[in-house]
Amino acid sequence: MMISTQEKLKKLYEIDDSLWLEKIINLLKENRLNELDLDNLIEELESLGKRDKLAVSSLLEQIMRHLLLIEFWENEYDRNYRHWKAEITGFRNQLNKGLTTNLKNFLIHSLDEIYQDALEYVETKSNLNIFPLQCPYTIEQLLDKNWFPER
Repeated sequence: MMISTQEKLKKLYEIDDSLWLEKIINLLKENRLNELDLDNLIEELESLGKRDKLAVSSLLEQIMRHLLLIEFWENEYDRNYRHWKAEITGFRNQLNKGLTTNLKNFLIHSLDEIYQDALEYVETKSNLNIFPLQCPYTIEQLLDKNWFPER
């Protein structure tokens, strides 16, 4: 009995996902779509989308955290301003390099949820309860490498 390409790929996926990916790419390039391991390909594509969303939301959360610290944590401002500003610059650079239209739309849609995570972090870090309950920044401000809040 002959084992189909799909069955071989399913077994390969469990053993060596990198080699599996190479073989899937070759099948796609050769337009041999009927031989694809669709179940695992779908799983990988869904996982890839989740990873991308997690990465951009994490970077945006970091930007929010540091902007809040710069703007509201007065006792630590003089000591940490340059560090926080440098962190924001680095996070913005990373985020803007990988941001697609779809991922930007995801961030816009998730802005409030991401802000709540940032808020929880800065309140815990600073032991202060002075931060706005709603995000005080627009997506444009958050992504603009030259924008910082005025004090």
